[in-house]
Amino acid sequence: MKLTRIHHCKNLNVQKYKQLEKQAVLLGRIRSEVWAKYGAISGLNISDRAIRDAWMKEGRDFGVSANAWKETLRDCIGDIKAYREASKEKVKQAIRKRTTCDKELKRLYTLLKKEEWATDNFLHRQMRKHFRHGVNHTYNQIIVRADMCKTFELNGQCWLKVPSLIPRQTIKIPLNTTVDFAPQGTLRIILRNGNVEVHSTYDAVETQDCGTATVGVDKGYSEAFVDSDGDVYGDGLGNLISSESDYLNQKYKHRNKLRAIAKSKPHKKQKIELNNLGRKKLDKRQDTQKAKLKTLIFTATHRLVDKAKVIVAEDLTSPIQSKRNYGKNTNRRLNTWVKGLLADALTGISHRRGSTVHLVNSAYTSQIDSFSGLLIGTRKGDRFYRTNGEVIQADWNAARNVLARLNDNEISRYTPYKTVKRILQERTDRYKSELTDSGSSYTLGNKTLTECELVLDHV
Repeated sequence: MKLTRIHHCKNLNVQKYKQLEKQAVLLGRIRSEVWAKYGAISGLNISDRAIRDAWMKEGRDFGVSANAWKETLRDCIGDIKAYREASKEKVKQAIRKRTTCDKELKRLYTLLKKEEWATDNFLHRQMRKHFRHGVNHTYNQIIVRADMCKTFELNGQCWLKVPSLIPRQTIKIPLNTTVDFAPQGTLRIILRNGNVEVHSTYDAVETQDCGTATVGVDKGYSEAFVDSDGDVYGDGLGNLISSESDYLNQKYKHRNKLRAIAKSKPHKKQKIELNNLGRKKLDKRQDTQKAKLKTLIFTATHRLVDKAKVIVAEDLTSPIQSKRNYGKNTNRRLNTWVKGLLADALTGISHRRGSTVHLVNSAYTSQIDSFSGLLIGTRKGDRFYRTNGEVIQADWNAARNVLARLNDNEISRYTPYKTVKRILQERTDRYKSELTDSGSSYTLGNKTLTECELVLDHV
């Protein structure tokens, strides 16, 4: 498993930074051209080597060294392929919803794998829907091949030498590390507000130091995870997200007022844009926020893996639906919800430490009573009201339902949510019918149903 190590260089010499910035902009133009020409169906079955040979035959001059634009071209084609493969995962979900015939599934999967999806109308429509033409927005990155950069030590600090725009001249960058931990291999240099980040990859050390339990987890908003035993991991996540979201809301309101003033009063426009509408402080604050979130989430995930050998989690690859019903403030906070970072942390850490993650269908896990497996009871906020009058923590209830899905033979990971609802409704109706036949009363909200009466073996 590959991981990324980031080395920083702050307050680099202004002239050095300008040289790097100029090179990054020139390489960004190459990225834009590649995405424009090959970022859709025209990029099928074409390699970066074929494009490189064609450009060399044309004698193209990009204003940078040959190695620099070749590595940028290779990296860009790799990004396009990764984008296309990610789109295929969504198409596979559409295929599974369309048919359950093994022969038809194999045929469609084969066409998708061989990049022959354009020959099938259904696959072509789905790929056009999910694999839309990409656009480049990256003008601050430089890819440096391993043999084109060198490291050396000066006063106990590691320095990196990378090519400049002038032939046979290099730019020396001081890093916040020692030679023992110097970056190796192909490097990605990213420029951010006068600071330089050097990204390098290395092989993760895999261990077997996870726990022994089997737990279900619910990925929450107020906390990172709640497991089926009721333990909470990453408490305070929601407060961190909400406070930053509210701050940005007020910040952008004030900036919009200043933009309106600058537009209505041209004589003040230049001064306002120079002193009040910059991004340096705001970007620095957002980088700090991301670092805090990452630290909290990864710490919580390590605590979870300390306990669990098998982790059953919801498959949350699809976007949140119907956010418009929640109100402006809630919608804004949900837009900053870091479920992607939660999923990455859970997958990466469990793989490195020998734990296993099983993804299950997330449909209606928050609406089911975990003690009965039925669509009875009501969730309100972080509380779940059972039909016997008990009130339990909603995320704990959802985590128990997630764990139950692991052995549910009727509901697979890819079962459509409408089918899931039908299955659950049938179980609930069957249970109510059994109560009626036995002469028992069933009334929502009263306390006549005991714990034993609610426990069923439908799942």
